[in-house]
Amino acid sequence: MHAAEDLVVLLDAEHRPSGTAPRREVHTTRTPLHLAFSCYLLDEAGRVLLTRRATSKQTFAGVWTNSFCGHPRPHEPMEDAVHRYATRELGTTLRDLRCVLPTFRYRAVDASGIVENEVCPVFVATCDGPLRPNPDEVDALRWVTDTELRDAVAAAPWALSPWMVEQMAELESSGAWGRVAS
Repeated sequence: MHAAEDLVVLLDAEHRPSGTAPRREVHTTRTPLHLAFSCYLLDEAGRVLLTRRATSKQTFAGVWTNSFCGHPRPHEPMEDAVHRYATRELGTTLRDLRCVLPTFRYRAVDASGIVENEVCPVFVATCDGPLRPNPDEVDALRWVTDTELRDAVAAAPWALSPWMVEQMAELESSGAWGRVAS
């Protein structure tokens, strides 16, 4: 892979692009604000795919989270990045991709002290093929109903990624989750 292909987009305080940094070097104890995305996959029955992050991941290893996350490359349309990561992490294709939280932003610190600090638009899509998860990214998969997801977030938020817990709260409060899960 060419080095330029693995850069993340750094953002200023107004969330405007302000430079780039190598993806593997950006997540530290002083992670700069950068651009990312999260995606929730639905199946034909409307269930949501949760994934358990590989234990080899640099941050939040082994934690259950939304279907997949990633970083767009400089000048890459966000929707293209979502499709690219669906293939890379889950070995699948998507349809009906739509952004449901365009301005979501979070900051979270994992047990090792590494910081996630991202403007992270949230997408929903329908899974349009079989799943072939990349073991470097995903340890386990589970399809859940929206009720099961809500119950998990309410009962054990500490067992889930902090960004998913925050996203679910915003999706619920904005009414967007009702439009997603219906």
